[in-house]
Amino acid sequence: MYNQPTPDMLESNIPILVGVGQITDHPQNEEGRTPLELMVSSAQKAVSDAGAPGLVNAITDVSACGLTVDADLVKTPFKKAYDNVPKLVANQLGIEASRYYYAAPGGNTPQYLVNYHARRIIEGHDETVLLVAGEALHNMFQRFTPWYKLFTPWKGWRGKTGSTPLSIGDNRPGSTPHEDQYKLTLPSKVYPLFENALQAHYGRSASDHHQHIGKLFGKINKIASNNPYAWFQTPRSSEELITQTDKNRMIAYPYTKYLNSIIKVNQSASVILTNVAQARKLGISSDKWVYLSGFADQNDHWYVSQRENYHSSPAIRSAGKRALQMAHKSIDDLEFFDLYSCFPSAVQIACDELSIAHDDTRDLSLTGGLPYFGGPGNGYAMHAIVEMVNRLRESNSNSSGLVNANGWYLTKHSFGVYSNSAPTSYDLNLAGQRDLSKEKVPTFNENPKGKAKIETFTVIYGKGNVPKSTVIIGRDSDNKRFISQGPTDAESVAMMQGEQSIVGRQGHVFKARKKNRFEFES
Repeated sequence: MYNQPTPDMLESNIPILVGVGQITDHPQNEEGRTPLELMVSSAQKAVSDAGAPGLVNAITDVSACGLTVDADLVKTPFKKAYDNVPKLVANQLGIEASRYYYAAPGGNTPQYLVNYHARRIIEGHDETVLLVAGEALHNMFQRFTPWYKLFTPWKGWRGKTGSTPLSIGDNRPGSTPHEDQYKLTLPSKVYPLFENALQAHYGRSASDHHQHIGKLFGKINKIASNNPYAWFQTPRSSEELITQTDKNRMIAYPYTKYLNSIIKVNQSASVILTNVAQARKLGISSDKWVYLSGFADQNDHWYVSQRENYHSSPAIRSAGKRALQMAHKSIDDLEFFDLYSCFPSAVQIACDELSIAHDDTRDLSLTGGLPYFGGPGNGYAMHAIVEMVNRLRESNSNSSGLVNANGWYLTKHSFGVYSNSAPTSYDLNLAGQRDLSKEKVPTFNENPKGKAKIETFTVIYGKGNVPKSTVIIGRDSDNKRFISQGPTDAESVAMMQGEQSIVGRQGHVFKARKKNRFEFES
């Protein structure tokens, strides 16, 4: 472990990325490729990119991001259709690894895997690692819908090795049973809660705030429109992104479809991580090397109902600071960013915590973001890492960039600072979780009654742009937090979506039909 600058760091303990590959597959018919086939293809591209004939035989570890269908909350016959995803990929490539890892679900996973294996390289445990992520959810929905097609032969949609990979990462569910009661299990219903809290926090009217997020994601959309790997390359104006239409229906206020991460894509990305000594031994050109010069993984309080507020992230603030400190960089030193862009609230909170202006002249995404580039389950950030490596290879000899990856609902955060110049030290004490024990967690009341006020809210829509339900998070008269349903009558919904934020509004909360209900004061 290197905790002090040492000019003679052993080359066998310096982690570098040497090979990257990605693929976006638009199928010609419903017989499109499986996730395994996509992962094999991107891994082959990463091996080829490194340009070392003996690289395949040198890979000691293979790590894969968990497939969406394998997440605990997903109920489908496809769960565990592949018994050992990393080994199945390795078998196709002729890799005989010592260890196979399968990671817990979460958008932070790709960067978490880089950090996990980089630490093991620094400590002398790992040598050369293949990291792979991939999804074919578009093909799956095309081929296996309607439901009865689930019982047709799966062909390559399943595979058995008779073995089990090592499980890494945090497998805890992202929500409590009480949160589940109010349907706070899908990101599309949770991130709007952060967004409406941000509007109030910034003191903006609804129209001003919508214009702001439209401009923010308009710039990200423009990046995707020029990226050949983007799932959608359609340029859209800022106004088009925020305007509710038949094609751009409201999903959960204030997010229209064009502001939502898109999971039904076919995309895969792979990265090869090794150390300097091994890269020299394999004959990998130094032009291919990109250094991981700083990294950190931290969590916020795990459940949404435990958060201090809905406009900040102490873990992003702390982990970003630590990763930069390890890399001996400031935010102003960086040329490139990829901030996890599943929804506008995630980008704004990351910017606020990292001291990046929302209108910074540096692009906030390298890919074009999850709503436009594509959000392949847990694997998006692997594409961001691939783009970061390519961008740094093309840059001057002292360039750096930061990848921020986020899992669940601004819950799990992984950071990587990348550079094309070698680091002089690694303080691994900076990489771990901060102490949460002294941080305040609001007292939660599952059965509130009486006077209450709103902390944040959203209106959830069904098909046809029709409001279906509302969710309110608030505080009762004892300042205890609660979750409730809100009113759905036209007058109340109009008020909730009005120009002035309803955050802070008073009302009453009570139990009805086994669920909490909130009503505004008349």
